Amino acid sequence: MKEFMMIFIGADYTELGLSPEDLQSRMGQWFAWHDKMTQAGIVSHGNALTPQIRRVVGKNRTVTDLTSAEVKEIVGGYYIVKAKDFDAVEKIAEDYPDYDLGGTVEIREIMVFDQ
Repeated sequence: MKEFMMIFIGADYTELGLSPEDLQSRMGQWFAWHDKMTQAGIVSHGNALTPQIRRVVGKNRTVTDLTSAEVKEIVGGYYIVKAKDFDAVEKIAEDYPDYDLGGTVEIREIMVFDQ
């Protein structure tokens, strides 16, 4: 088994104007998806991320503080998953709860270095 990172990209829920009921329903979908993967032994780690962003760029290390309102899409969270290959992770990603909101799942294999 290899480890992959599933990166969740999309708009911030608060920026979408979802009602409290919609937010609760959406979180229920996330918890159900997470529980399904946890029970299958697929997820090894994951977290949601806040919409605040600090970027440090270039040799002068220019610092910029951003919020989700200032960027088109944000990384809203990630999971580290164990799977055979990209196709297996793509299959896992079929249940991603935010496709209907224009969300994206980016799949990256974690590079392991021999030490």
